This record gives sequence, structure tokens and C-alpha cells, in this order.
Amino acid sequence: MTFESGRTPESTPLQTPTGALEPGDLLDTVLASLDDSKAEDIVSLHIAGKSSLADYMVIVSGRSHRHVGAIADHLLRDIKTAGGGNANVEGLSTCDWVLIDAGDVVIHVFRPEVRGFYNLEKMWAPDEDSTPHLVV
Repeated sequence: MTFESGRTPESTPLQTPTGALEPGDLLDTVLASLDDSKAEDIVSLHIAGKSSLADYMVIVSGRSHRHVGAIADHLLRDIKTAGGGNANVEGLSTCDWVLIDAGDVVIHVFRPEVRGFYNLEKMWAPDEDSTPHLVV
């Protein structure tokens, strides 16, 4: 597997001298963690020009409440271990939709039914004719 920055999971992440991860390195850490957790339908959107909230938005699905919670817990540990600090989290109590704000990368972990209802990929797609970048 190769991520958007061209790295493989074995080469992620690198820290800057200040200890903080660069946005591309943080994205690679997030994608590697999601792949490790068997998250489904991983979509990565570059939103730097569309929003000041973050540079990247990642949208994934888990198979059940339990899987969504496990993906979120694993991701939070991996972000902290990689030097990304403590991310802000919402929705862990119900695990229908968990929002993780890691600074330059915002991650949405959904149950499939909830993801289909909100359809964030369509809302944040670069333009109407393009499709989101599906990470395989």
C-alpha cells in the first residue's frame, strides 16, 4: 500500500524537529492506522482550499458499533504515539459517528447506514464531476 505522500506503511511517520507531525505525515499515520484496523471504504479528501478547519478529511466505515469504537480507539493511540498529540473526539459514547479532530486531519468514522445518510463525500468532493480519492 502506498499513501498520498508516496510513502509505504513501513516508512511512516517522520517527526519534525519540534516534535509535531507535518500534515502529510499525520495523514499517512491516520491511513496506516485505519488500514490496520480493517476500516472499510476509506476516502481521503484534500480540503485545504475549501476550509480552514483542516488540510485533509478522511471518511471511513466500521461494520458495527463495536468496530467503529475500536477503529477510533486504535486511531487515537496511533496518533498520540506518532507525535500528533491528543486529538479531540466526539461520539465515542454511541459509536454511530465518531469525529476525531487531529488538527490538520479530521477523521469521520461511521456505521454504514449513518454514513449513507449524511453523505459527506458528496458535500466535500472537490467539484461535482470528480469523485473522492478512495484509498485501497
